Amino acid sequence: MNKEPFLIVMLTHDDRTVENAAEIFERCKNSDARYWGMKEEPLPPEKMKELYSYMKSCGKHTVLEVVAYTEDKCLEGAKLAVECGCDILMGTIFFDSVNDYCKQHGLKYMPFVGDVYDRPSVLGGTIDEMIAQANDYIKKGAYGIDLLGYRFTGDAPELNRRLVAEVDAPVCIAGSVNSYKRLDELKEAAPWAFTIGSAFFENDFDDDFCTGINKVCSYMKKR
Repeated sequence: MNKEPFLIVMLTHDDRTVENAAEIFERCKNSDARYWGMKEEPLPPEKMKELYSYMKSCGKHTVLEVVAYTEDKCLEGAKLAVECGCDILMGTIFFDSVNDYCKQHGLKYMPFVGDVYDRPSVLGGTIDEMIAQANDYIKKGAYGIDLLGYRFTGDAPELNRRLVAEVDAPVCIAGSVNSYKRLDELKEAAPWAFTIGSAFFENDFDDDFCTGINKVCSYMKKR
């Protein structure tokens, strides 16, 4: 979709939003990242709304990634994204009801593909099945795909490359991007975007959260 995949900073660790998310955003709001996101747990909705509103006032694009596998929980997540004024809903198992709700409310929907389970999420299934699913979801009106590439039980780089190449829509590689080797693989696959959350908290790119963000953004611009 684009030559330079961009970073979505997730204020999350082990697929849950950290309690001090607002403090971290305040400290790093002037970093190079334009997209910021959280998970649906465990912050209270009012705190999430307040933080998302502040992110928007700082000129950021906002993302909610929902780790849910039942229709009622997925729809609940979509409603939370709308209430929070998010630009993009990532995650959830695809359901027509969630897709329709996102269309009705102008929310960009990027569901999971494959057999997703557990928390932190694990991705099973075959590459061909995931590509077929993704193309079906796009035909139904989804904006793009949330691909848990590095949570895949198979060949993650091959999955990332093929799905990006064979699905004509934005693809976000989400989860476990935690090394420069994987950043190089993302440059090769050239998805629309990728997320990093836990790796920043675990100092995989720098001991300082904000510096880590800028290092990743700078590295992705290098040819």
